[in-house]
Amino acid sequence: MALVVDQLCKTFGTKVAVDHLSFQMERPGIFGLIGTNGAGKTTTIRMILGIMHADQGSALWNGTAISRDTLSFGYMPEERGIYMKNKVIEQLVYFGMLRGMNRIDARESALKYLDRLGMMEYKDMLVEKLSKGNQQKIQLISTLVHNPELIFLDEPFSGLDPVNTEVLRGLLEDLIEEKRYIVMSSHQMGTVEEYCENILILHHGQTKLLGNLREIKRGYGHTNLVVSCDTDVDETAKGLGLEILEKRANETEYRIQGDDMANALLSHMVSQGFYPTKFEIREPSLNEIFIEKVGEVLQ
Repeated sequence: MALVVDQLCKTFGTKVAVDHLSFQMERPGIFGLIGTNGAGKTTTIRMILGIMHADQGSALWNGTAISRDTLSFGYMPEERGIYMKNKVIEQLVYFGMLRGMNRIDARESALKYLDRLGMMEYKDMLVEKLSKGNQQKIQLISTLVHNPELIFLDEPFSGLDPVNTEVLRGLLEDLIEEKRYIVMSSHQMGTVEEYCENILILHHGQTKLLGNLREIKRGYGHTNLVVSCDTDVDETAKGLGLEILEKRANETEYRIQGDDMANALLSHMVSQGFYPTKFEIREPSLNEIFIEKVGEVLQ
């Protein structure tokens, strides 16, 4: 199975929202679609699913145009798409039946996800009575209730507290284990780094970076050094050419030009009897790569 997006374009008047976007997803897992607000992420998802007509280009699943008739897909938009005046279980069964399930199977699947997300006690409650985080989880269940092959999650962590964030992360791990195909738009760089094997960075509708995240980071080499030490070594580090990127409560992060620069600092520290409690050489974070490519900070 494979998702192939080829040269998608969309304009609104004189504004180019998506400009010849292409990518492929040939294996199960999570593909990361990253960009600031207005970058074109949601427009891209809606064109792929046929919700919005593309001016140019195509999106195919196993060589066939995507529609409800050709593919079982799930789409969780960033904005709320659930009925506030209905009971939780009633509308989840309804969403399942809309996607071809019979009532018994839809109810069984809904109850399974409610239990998985710790929501069983709310099954007979009106959605409007739930917290925003729990409403988000109901929206997620409505996306998954029919067990789709291809899943699109648009900012799934938006508005979630730390506890519910961990619940969703656990569910993502389950979906990966089940070999699902997931395209995720997210501002949570740590989550993208943890789960997404391949990424695409969008900016003003244009592709700024596309590829395997591990290979992308490896291409930058070791650019950062994190040091924690009881003795301040900033002056020594600066004398060796290291640039201070950030000073935190108990550690300092430096920019380096390779392992030799880090090794020089370590050798000097040891020669002076300074022994670091943390000395970590690492590749740049995805957030740092994003800022370099786009010149903006994700909010």
